[in-house]
Amino acid sequence: MRERPIDAIERDHLCDLFLELGPDAPTLCEGWTALDLAAHLVVREHDPRAGLAILGGERFSGLERRLLDGAEKRGFDTLVARLRGGPPLVPWRLPGLRTPMNLNEWFVHHEDVRRANGLEPRTGVTDLETALWHQLRTGGWLMARGLKGAGLELEAPGFGARIVRDRQPVAQLRGSPQELMLYLNGRRSAARVELRGDQPALDALAAARFGI
Repeated sequence: MRERPIDAIERDHLCDLFLELGPDAPTLCEGWTALDLAAHLVVREHDPRAGLAILGGERFSGLERRLLDGAEKRGFDTLVARLRGGPPLVPWRLPGLRTPMNLNEWFVHHEDVRRANGLEPRTGVTDLETALWHQLRTGGWLMARGLKGAGLELEAPGFGARIVRDRQPVAQLRGSPQELMLYLNGRRSAARVELRGDQPALDALAAARFGI
């Protein structure tokens, strides 16, 4: 039997957690409840205006809110059911694009809900950790593009190390792939990482804006 894609597993786990906690559960996304987050995920996959609304910055914040409000009117259970049904084929399930386009999104938002509600980091998820480390090795440079004036090395015990920004001085982030991924997606307060390096490098790290 063919193994299920890792992003589909994350999707199902998040949908289960949504229904367990309910629409008013907090998340790590500032100002967003579980209902807001479910609406965001549906809009991302099913509305062609989503890219402009989500990535367009303050100029398009009104559009994003209107899209979320429209989605939320369908009701929480309906949104979760639509998410559980999977994304459209194009572009979300195309071979070669599926994991790069989906895993980071679903992992981070799953943890947004988990950790905002007091759940500990997951253990025994080797397949997930391996997939996240691959994404960090290949795409960490993109997540770290907001780091100015310093380089960045990622170290994940048991997986290896990777310089994702080759510049001096160098800051080092050490932690599991889960924690490194959270940090590089702007969830610093939730990420359990060790920071190493000279003070100028650490200052640059503290001032950086991370994320895709």
